[in-house]
Amino acid sequence: MGKASRTKVDATRREKIAAQRAAERRAEQRRRILIASGSIIAVIAVVVAFIVIKANNKPATNSSNGPTGAALASVVSKVTNVPASTLDKIGSGSFTGKIPPVNGGTPLTSGGKPEMLYMGAEYCPYCAAERWSMIVALSRFGTFSGLSTVHSSTTDTPSNISTFTFHGSSYTSKYLTFTPVEMETNIPDPSTGGYTTLETPTKEQQALLTKYDAPPYVASADQAGAIPFIYFGGKYLSIGASYDATVLSGLKWDQIAADLNNPDSPVAKAINGTANHITAAICKMTGNQPASACTATVQSLEKSL
Repeated sequence: MGKASRTKVDATRREKIAAQRAAERRAEQRRRILIASGSIIAVIAVVVAFIVIKANNKPATNSSNGPTGAALASVVSKVTNVPASTLDKIGSGSFTGKIPPVNGGTPLTSGGKPEMLYMGAEYCPYCAAERWSMIVALSRFGTFSGLSTVHSSTTDTPSNISTFTFHGSSYTSKYLTFTPVEMETNIPDPSTGGYTTLETPTKEQQALLTKYDAPPYVASADQAGAIPFIYFGGKYLSIGASYDATVLSGLKWDQIAADLNNPDSPVAKAINGTANHITAAICKMTGNQPASACTATVQSLEKSL
């Protein structure tokens, strides 16, 4: 083979080798790109899965199958407009609670008005019962807006009591300030064995709960911290159940609301009787104003405080 022929063969061989190496480099680049793309896709998949799981596990503010729209407005109207004549006829009703005076109580005011503080939770059946009475009583002094329905825990006793929640609501009155704190929902929290947190009390509110939700205002130390806890401006307080909550068992919101106008109904005697005692405590805070709320029947109950 001549020199020219060998040179031509060598050149061809070098070109083939160069082409092969170039192809190998391109293949390696594609492989790296595919690996990088796969890693990015995997990371995106993990992030998306985490977001979906977190969204699905996000605690609900409450669980309720109560009325909405016009049906809810009808229930609220009945609860917030119980006639004074019906309330006066019921008097003490089947109230079994206590609203004792607070000895040396810490004064509580807001906006230049006496303040009524409520601390409870959506899961609590006794809070569920008490809210009906509180709404009836407070509606004699002012106006609620934004009330929504909820039920108490399905595992506590009594269970699944139809009620309202104060979370997300507001109240206006020229006679007093009402401050509700719904501390927990009715949604179980497996991580704590309790219920998910809804509203956190301020340091001052927690101090009142710690100081007064204890003996001698509760029967024993193991009952300290009981709810519902109602602090009437530093003058009176109510802790725990005020009537037998089982009277509401199995009843829906519209049934309870309809019963409030029947003085002979066990529901009316329980809810309205308790509402009259709450009204009496508020009247002591407001100097028996207004007269439409602080009736002769209510003022007679003030003597029992």
